[in-house]
Amino acid sequence: MIGGMMNHLIHTFSRIGLVCIGLLLTASMTLAQTDKREVRAGNRKFKKEKWQEAEIDYRRALVKDSLSFAANYNLANALFRQENMEEAGKLLDKIGEQAPMEEMSKASDYYFNKGDVAAKGKQWQQAVDAFKESLLRNPGDLEAKENYIYAKKMLENQQNQQNQQNQNNQNNQNQNNQDQQDQQNKDQQDKNDRNQDQNQQNQNQQGNQDQNKDQQNQNSSGQQPKISPKQAQQMLKAIQAKEKETQDKVKKEKAEALKSKRKEKNW
Repeated sequence: MIGGMMNHLIHTFSRIGLVCIGLLLTASMTLAQTDKREVRAGNRKFKKEKWQEAEIDYRRALVKDSLSFAANYNLANALFRQENMEEAGKLLDKIGEQAPMEEMSKASDYYFNKGDVAAKGKQWQQAVDAFKESLLRNPGDLEAKENYIYAKKMLENQQNQQNQQNQNNQNNQNQNNQDQQDQQNKDQQDKNDRNQDQNQQNQNQQGNQDQNKDQQNQNSSGQQPKISPKQAQQMLKAIQAKEKETQDKVKKEKAEALKSKRKEKNW
């Protein structure tokens, strides 16, 4: 069905043809009568698919009567055939402003055309609204019903894509914010670490200065500097070793003296 609806959209305006002079409005309408010759000349060329030549004739008719429903409506058809959707849409809007739709004999076709113009421009919300208006005036129009269903489906897809895009943008923004916050936290932590290292260095330097100052004060007062237990142990071992060396030397000297005496006695 989607393919069929696309074909209906592609063949826009072809199903209703042209508006003819004398069958445009009800008797209550007071729009000015256009020059029939230019409009009919344009209609003949339009039927031969000479869209640009038909456009020229319709514009000539509008020079004489800018409010002509037939000239404006058929000119919109010719412009649509030439893929000039923007100006075709403006002309249809102009017609809607000038002529109350409830009094227009082809109101359903008018809204059908507006829906097709909007669909060509992928303006799906406007297309849905226009096809809906066409169906309200002609509920049995199967083409309008199929186009309405297709436009509504495309509108839903468009809205879903937009919502997904918005969600992706929000996720990207949240991720960027998180990355920025993480970087700020890292920078702050690095700064804190540097400050801590600097404080530790300052404390070590101050401790060394205080130790040197105490050493200097002890030396100047004639007091012996305090030694650690390890240093005291090392000093004790050194003294003991020195004493043993002295004892060994004394023993050796005594042994030599005794030996000398034994020699003297034997002699």
